[in-house]
Amino acid sequence: MFKLRHFLICTTLAIVLPLGPVSAQGLAFGNSRATSDQPVQVEADSLSVNQKDGTATFTGNVQISQGEMLLNAPRVLVVYAEDSQKITRLQASGGVTLVNGPDAAEAQSADYNIDAGTVLLTGQVLVTQGQNVMSGDKVTINLDQGTAQVGGRVRTTLETKE
Repeated sequence: MFKLRHFLICTTLAIVLPLGPVSAQGLAFGNSRATSDQPVQVEADSLSVNQKDGTATFTGNVQISQGEMLLNAPRVLVVYAEDSQKITRLQASGGVTLVNGPDAAEAQSADYNIDAGTVLLTGQVLVTQGQNVMSGDKVTINLDQGTAQVGGRVRTTLETKE
């Protein structure tokens, strides 16, 4: 489930710097802009559609792509707008991996608000950017601006060598 986390723990030989109880720490995330305007492509082992509440549930090795962003999870709930077939929200659970350009993040769950262009990652969040690693309780990513805010107890590893 957290293969990337285990790989980083085993291979990172940098000093871990506890930043204390920081309420929010900013960082850049991804190198593409206007990702939320691009089509969403979904692959999964199964799909269940509920016409009454306007949702669809993808289960089993769910892979979602939108531009350079890739999201993988065991289960993703897709919420459609009431008046159209437009997707408004993706809620992934069961262990989520999110990759956007050169950056990657892992969490227990993710809530992607497509209209706002934001992804809220919660539960043991780990963000990697090259050799730099940051973890926290929650991360809010703004895909259109290429920024992220890390909240809760934040820990980071900053590589000082090139």
